[in-house]
Amino acid sequence: MTKSTKAKLRVVLAYSGGLDTSVAIRWLQEHYDAEVVALSVDVGQEGELQGAIDRAYRNGAVEADLIDAKETFVTEFLWPAVQANALYEGVYPLSTALARPLIARTLTQVALASGAGAVAHGCTGKGNDQVRFDVAIHTLGPGLRIIAPVREWNMNRTDEIAYAKSHDIEIKVTVAKSYSVDENLWGRSIEGGALEDPDVAPPEEIYEWTGHPDSWPSTPELLRVDFERGIPVRLNGKLLAPVELVRTANRIAGAHGIGRIDHVEDRVVGIKSRENYECPGAMALLEAHRALETLVLPRDLLQFKAHVERRFSDLVYEGLWFSPLREALSAFVSSTQEVVTGSVTLRLHQGNVRAVRRSSEYSLLAPELVTYGNTSQFPQELAVGFIHLYGLPNRLAHARRESARAAKPSQETKRRVAGKVLRST
Repeated sequence: MTKSTKAKLRVVLAYSGGLDTSVAIRWLQEHYDAEVVALSVDVGQEGELQGAIDRAYRNGAVEADLIDAKETFVTEFLWPAVQANALYEGVYPLSTALARPLIARTLTQVALASGAGAVAHGCTGKGNDQVRFDVAIHTLGPGLRIIAPVREWNMNRTDEIAYAKSHDIEIKVTVAKSYSVDENLWGRSIEGGALEDPDVAPPEEIYEWTGHPDSWPSTPELLRVDFERGIPVRLNGKLLAPVELVRTANRIAGAHGIGRIDHVEDRVVGIKSRENYECPGAMALLEAHRALETLVLPRDLLQFKAHVERRFSDLVYEGLWFSPLREALSAFVSSTQEVVTGSVTLRLHQGNVRAVRRSSEYSLLAPELVTYGNTSQFPQELAVGFIHLYGLPNRLAHARRESARAAKPSQETKRRVAGKVLRST
């Protein structure tokens, strides 16, 4: 009689090709006796994915797969974020945060389809990404076990590099330049090393998409963005596919230094961190979209939508993309975009972007009403009655307050009354 052999735990690892996940392959084998499937999801991170699949096999993965999700990323995640003018704390266009739910969804789908018992990711116990991955996986694949090697072993980046060297693990990072970089179509995030100190200016070496300031053109450039229902479709009159449009916006805006962000932000886990980002295309497209909305949406809708945008941004940042509230907010935002069709011309120059022209067939800026010329159709004679009724609540409230103040006893009266009370007792 032969003894039955216990099947190895099959783990699908979200593999970026970076330090954390390269080291995680070997660590999962050592500590869980696991068969590791390295899954890379391409959301535009060209730098890290270069040679990643071959590197995964060399580092011990039994399988390594690459899924091209760039177009899905743009159409299902980035365009709703543009429509929502999504900026966390009014600064960060959520480049990393928007990619995480797509990667987590793909990871979960592959794990469930292949019969894997667990999924793994390279997130630390201090960051936001662990929340984004874990919440999404628990939501979409509640039976899956989640393993986070970096969170369990509690190594720092120097420890990981030493571990990689001692185990002959192929990595691309060095101790001298040990920044943690996450990249996708919507931007790059750079953290770690000297950047952790908010009192240290970021060195020019961290930037790749925005060049050196000495290379920024001295002459401004105009960029026209055409929208259909809140979605950018053309740049400078040229119809572009979604992925090509984002990349083109990155290239054009990045050449002028647009999109450098140095931000002290509030993480989900309760700590503050200094984050540096490069998001040239995102910042340009968001500026254009906001400018078009001011032209075609009424004031009350713009004001209410601003509240929705902040909540939407918080939910994305906090890893709640698959929540009913985020879906409901996206449905509301989508309903506001029916008339967000038109064009905006941006002026790009020396790290700054601003809208200088905007037009739409749905414009609420009516020339016949706003002009001060003799062709004006605005009924100015009605303004007197409008102002009278508009200010009525204010006048009434002011009169009532003045009446109350007049009836208020003076300090001398209060002292006399108090003295009588004391004498009577």
